[in-house]
Amino acid sequence: QVQLVESGGGLVQAGDSLRLSCAASGRSFSSYTAGWFRQAPGKERELVAAISRSRGNTYYADSVKGRFTISRVIAENMVYLQMNSLKPEDTAVYYCAASNGDVVSSTMHPILIYEHWGQGTQVTVSS
Repeated sequence: QVQLVESGGGLVQAGDSLRLSCAASGRSFSSYTAGWFRQAPGKERELVAAISRSRGNTYYADSVKGRFTISRVIAENMVYLQMNSLKPEDTAVYYCAASNGDVVSSTMHPILIYEHWGQGTQVTVSS
């Protein structure tokens, strides 16, 4: 069983950047597909970015394409979400998650089920 802990959230202004970190313990991130989700007040949780277990295929929600980048450092057992050009609508609690599944193409990421979740980190972007 893997345990996930997020960090790096905070209060920033529109146009700023943040990097979220997700530290895994218990098992290696190489055993999982990793994803970043977010949930804003009154909205459903949405998949923001993901990186597949075996091929490293990445997925990004349309709303963050070109601004966010997901990466992983297996040796450090870490997954990161670099967020640039932040907008007020990016305000949400961001969650790191790990899936036992894998995908062969990036378009399949949204169908994965994620079994392991972190506690979340708040990102607030002021206008």
